[in-house]
Amino acid sequence: MTDQADLLPDGEGDGEAEAGPATDLGELARLVEALLFASPEPLADGAIRERLPESADLAAVLERLEADYRGRGIQLVQVAGGWAFRTAPDLADRMRLDALRPRRMTRAALETLAIIAYHQPVSRAEIEAIRGVSTSRGTLDALLEAGWVKPGRRRQTPGRPQTWVTTPGFLDHFSLDSLDDLPGVEEMKAAGLLDSRPLLTTLPGGMVDDGEGEIDRPTLPTNDPNPDGDLFDGGDDDA
Repeated sequence: MTDQADLLPDGEGDGEAEAGPATDLGELARLVEALLFASPEPLADGAIRERLPESADLAAVLERLEADYRGRGIQLVQVAGGWAFRTAPDLADRMRLDALRPRRMTRAALETLAIIAYHQPVSRAEIEAIRGVSTSRGTLDALLEAGWVKPGRRRQTPGRPQTWVTTPGFLDHFSLDSLDDLPGVEEMKAAGLLDSRPLLTTLPGGMVDDGEGEIDRPTLPTNDPNPDGDLFDGGDDDA
């Protein structure tokens, strides 16, 4: 970790930080701006404080930086439990390149990701019970590779099934600060984007995860439109 004195101009790291320009609000805002620009992921308050003098008022610094960028093409936003720069939402349409065709998530991947987000921690068997069709292992692998989900704790039930949860990368990609920012279940149901069936606590047919990634269960319909587990739809249909 960089010593706080290293962040101060020469000759101002020997107990004179209070008078040095690095403690000036504007200078601290410049420092935080540089840290956020250089970071590949959002920075939490604690990570930023490690680089600031102890006397620095982080809230005031962030407020100053947020005000400096207000109304500009880049904004300071709170996302995935940290702070990051993002392009202004109203410019999203103009940022798209006409030469690039937007890639759409497959229906199987979208349904699986939504179930994990709203019901986590949730096992593969429970995902299948909600979807009503067999879920390809490849679909979970694709979401895992994208960095949007990760394995959670194993349930203390027969077979000790593996559960799945979302990641900070999921929050970052969908511009959410926390899971509390997800649209309400009732809103999703009203929009027809979420199945109104409740999550089953007792799975049909005695489905049991053996803990090795395969599930002993009766055969479910295999109408998963994406059995190979590709995350994005490569065709022109909307399935």
